[in-house]
Amino acid sequence: MGKLAKQSIQTSLYSYVGVVIGFFNVLWLYPYAFDPAQLGIFRTIQDLGLLFVPFAQLGLGHGITRYFPRLQGNKSSFLSYSLLISLVGFGGVAVLFFGFKSQIISLFAVNSPEIIDFLGVVLLITLFALLNSLLDAYSRSYIKVAVPTFFREVFLRVLTAALVSMYLLGWMSFDQVMWGLASVYFSALLGMLVYLVWLGVLNFDVNWKSFPTGFKSSFVKFSLVTFLGTAASTLIMKIDSIMVTSMISLEANAVYTIAFSMALVIELPRRAISQVVMPVIADHFAKKEHAPIDVLYKQVAKRQFYVCLLLFLLVVTNLDSIYHFVPNREIYEAGRNVVILIGLGKLIDVAFSANSEILVFSKYYRFNLFLTVIMSGLIILFNYLLIPIYGIEGAAGASVIVILLFNLMKFGFLKHRLGFNPFTWEIFRIGIVGLFTGVLTLEFGMSPMVSILVNSLFVVAKFGFMSMLLEVGHEEWNWVREKIKKSRP
Repeated sequence: MGKLAKQSIQTSLYSYVGVVIGFFNVLWLYPYAFDPAQLGIFRTIQDLGLLFVPFAQLGLGHGITRYFPRLQGNKSSFLSYSLLISLVGFGGVAVLFFGFKSQIISLFAVNSPEIIDFLGVVLLITLFALLNSLLDAYSRSYIKVAVPTFFREVFLRVLTAALVSMYLLGWMSFDQVMWGLASVYFSALLGMLVYLVWLGVLNFDVNWKSFPTGFKSSFVKFSLVTFLGTAASTLIMKIDSIMVTSMISLEANAVYTIAFSMALVIELPRRAISQVVMPVIADHFAKKEHAPIDVLYKQVAKRQFYVCLLLFLLVVTNLDSIYHFVPNREIYEAGRNVVILIGLGKLIDVAFSANSEILVFSKYYRFNLFLTVIMSGLIILFNYLLIPIYGIEGAAGASVIVILLFNLMKFGFLKHRLGFNPFTWEIFRIGIVGLFTGVLTLEFGMSPMVSILVNSLFVVAKFGFMSMLLEVGHEEWNWVREKIKKSRP
């Protein structure tokens, strides 16, 4: 087996294991161990710390990946140069953080004053996650992807679960847990350092004069351009949770976080498909082959929408039973509408296919960066307008609106500039399949676990029957049949 194939298999395995651990943590362990206010603090501090990472990183992660192959030597110098710039970026974030500390405090003072006690943890998480992200990018440049994925997806979640479990057993106070959260991120950083030392690629050389002419300026320029898009994307993902804490309460953010995590299941196939199509799209653009990209654009739209729509229906129709397994569910069931709204947002996103991936690898990549920055401003605006009126549903609604606008603008741009269009009549027929499957539901008076099993089988059967009637999903069902055949003795 080739090294690349082995890395891909290990990376996929670690990603799936991480997803399982993550859902166990978020949907059971955290709400069981913490009361809603504590869970709100726990998640808000994490989100704040990770929100600042791209602002401190200055886009260097993408810069390392892009410029690493251009160096014949001086790899260690490149790493030390990148780390130095990132520390300057972190210094800038820290100065702004302390300079505007009173304003930050005022955001949470009224509705969530408990957050103020742990603002120091935010910067520690930012620092450790920042350095870890650069080491991750450096390792990827050596085609060493699996172990960094393990530390990012599995190791962090396992340590966090252990930390929360120690609180549950009475071995730690909640304050110690919060400060211990920083040590979790430090442990992941330490693990990456040890791994790179073991590989023999971690040396800190400051001989920066040996870089090719114009290399440093080109590297910094590219990194700063991508920084805007990365920072804005992170802002879009994290800001709703932080604004719910600021504008409503810690308890509301706990409810919102649980619901949001449930909805994330719907987009898991998109993430996997994206990793596969990105190098294909990049290769076609490099060869100036536009027609195959348009074909792929349509295929990805159909595949993603079909699979993710089925997942959406499974989640929504089993929502009551799923909430049964969440500790203190009478509190967290208030997020049912958030699950549905965020799920709809994810469906909108997958229906528009790989528009972001196409823009990133095209000569119009700056438009995607510009658009992402605009959307980050809009998500703040819509949250500010809708949360006071509709509460956590307002935050979810703001996300749906921004996702729709974001995708409409990217679709319009690609249609106008390159003539690409992801939509076919099959997309419409898939939507009809989902509509009839969702409407024709039955209630099963059984235990929650049995109800999930029976209801899921019923939904899949309806979805498959409607697919046959409207002649959609052939490739997906053929793939399932092939897997069943291979599993037989």
